[in-house]
Amino acid sequence: MTHKLLLAGTMLAMACMPAFPSFAEDEHNVSTGITAAGAPLGLHGVDPVALSTLNAVAEGDAAHTIVNDGVAYYFASADAARTFKADPDRYKPQYGAFCAYAVAVGKKFDGDPHYADIVDGKLYLFVNAAIFEKYKKDRKGTIAKADKTWPSIQHKAVGDL
Repeated sequence: MTHKLLLAGTMLAMACMPAFPSFAEDEHNVSTGITAAGAPLGLHGVDPVALSTLNAVAEGDAAHTIVNDGVAYYFASADAARTFKADPDRYKPQYGAFCAYAVAVGKKFDGDPHYADIVDGKLYLFVNAAIFEKYKKDRKGTIAKADKTWPSIQHKAVGDL
């Protein structure tokens, strides 16, 4: 009987636990599943410091993980991880790492680190080569539209857009 009460109590407690806001509201573009750090993986495991400063895709290593705002980021080195930890907002991609062009039109599509641009020190991601080329035709206009749209979609689930 005690075992059944313990099990029932545990199940009730788990059912009452709040979900992580970033999971429920799709505020960050993350991989499916959880990393060893207990958070979903951001930027497809690419080092955000290398990407946002050099526009270079450097694979991160789980040995150098920083969790920020419920997202696990991998870094290519301990130095890159320390750099990020000192000022994460400087290195994180805009719009929760969703495609900037999609955000400009009110959607949340995957942001692929292979299609990235740095404008005024900020990192923007795009879903694929074709969309990246469209963006290049009007960089400032796309970013201005995305900046205006993001606050209205930031806390909405992907499926609701």
